[in-house]
Amino acid sequence: MKKIPLILFMACVNSFNGFSQANLLTPFEQCGIDGSITIYDYTAKQWISSDIDDSAFPTLPASTFKIINTLIALETGVIADENEIIKWPGATDTVKYGYRPNIYHDMNMKEAFRTSAGWAYVELAKKIGKESYKKYLRASNYGNVDLSINDPDFWNFGNFAISPVNQIKILMGVYEETLPFKKSSFKILKKMMIVEKTENFTLRAKTGWTRDGGKDTGWWVGYVEKKENIYFFATRLIKDRAVLNKKFGKCRKEITRTILKQMNILD
Repeated sequence: MKKIPLILFMACVNSFNGFSQANLLTPFEQCGIDGSITIYDYTAKQWISSDIDDSAFPTLPASTFKIINTLIALETGVIADENEIIKWPGATDTVKYGYRPNIYHDMNMKEAFRTSAGWAYVELAKKIGKESYKKYLRASNYGNVDLSINDPDFWNFGNFAISPVNQIKILMGVYEETLPFKKSSFKILKKMMIVEKTENFTLRAKTGWTRDGGKDTGWWVGYVEKKENIYFFATRLIKDRAVLNKKFGKCRKEITRTILKQMNILD
């Protein structure tokens, strides 16, 4: 995968489609939540960030891990394709994950990805095993590869961590298909990742939300394909769980969409 020099990071966006640093920060202030957005302009090879330090700070990936998890599950043969059924194990921890009865049933991987059904990917993780994970994560340069927690759900709990910059580099590897996985696996993943498709763009993305360590950590990562360019993004929000904010889940996407629209990336 290509190495991208961080010296190209722009702390202030003074000339990107008329967009300024203040514009990057305003949507976070309106949501009342701390966080950052990191964007990579593929053609210009230009990094844009609302907070450079936060862009390099690693935290748990939560369900954004389903992006590479899907590739690993397919590569190891634990699941044949997106239509294979994953059996509902019959119980889940509603304290850790919240009560979501709409996902408590047998489902295929495509549904598990789109509904972010954590239990389904945990079932796959039990079959994959941590040694296989370490192999593929190291080969992909994904995160710190700290899977030491005694829990198959290491992407939602424990010390495993990835930064927004690293998220974007992984997304670039998905787009370019340079990560160590089969072409057929990329084809399945890319189709599953489509959130919106118009005449002007295709948006592929994945949300994530973990409640570990007394913090709510929310992600929305992905990329926008346009005829003339590709834009990669990683938005992350973090707040203390004791601080109530009912907009937390929605703000991951709202902040991102507001900024991408004002930058004429989504139109």
